Amino acid sequence: MRILLDTHIALWAITDSPQMPRPARDLVADPANDIVVSAASVWEIAIKHGLGRGSMPVSGADALSYFREAGYRLVSVSAEQAAFAATLPPIHSDPFDRILVAQALCEPMRLLTHDRTIARYSDSVILI
Repeated sequence: MRILLDTHIALWAITDSPQMPRPARDLVADPANDIVVSAASVWEIAIKHGLGRGSMPVSGADALSYFREAGYRLVSVSAEQAAFAATLPPIHSDPFDRILVAQALCEPMRLLTHDRTIARYSDSVILI
């Protein structure tokens, strides 16, 4: 299964955070799954870390390095995905979350998240 990690799940995975629920750990650790991280998540981490927000414990450059070391597949945001994000219903106002949803639906991939609002977009979202 191709699993796109929501930004918080991706951060929890590379920092081995105790906040990451066991089902998410199991999905990420399963070698049968193709774990994917979006360039949008790297950008979100870089921006929020640069602003000094405590919820971003690593820089964008460090996160990118950790994602690569973990063997996660990195994907860019396409123009088609960006355009599709604009057609999504206004369930979530965070542009980073909206582009992750668009990427997951366009590819297709399963989006793994801890955010109940994101889960409202599709049955293909894995809410943990």
